[in-house]
Amino acid sequence: MSRIKTHVHKGDQVQIIAGNHKGKQGLVLSVNATKGQVIVEGGRPMKKAVKRSEKEPDGGIKSIDGPIHISNVKKLG
Repeated sequence: MSRIKTHVHKGDQVQIIAGNHKGKQGLVLSVNATKGQVIVEGGRPMKKAVKRSEKEPDGGIKSIDGPIHISNVKKLG
């Protein structure tokens, strides 16, 4: 099984350089190299409906960080 090389890794400080969220900075929470996506903390907020459960007793709408294409982020420092 070969590894796909990426220019950013989990924990790196990055800046978004393209798209609606251009200019935002944050930490990389996860990298999906096969899909070419990264999740940046506070980079692309999305709303998600959550069902009631033991973990989420209130349910409702929750804000999560959405994926960004890896070519649209630049590593800082």
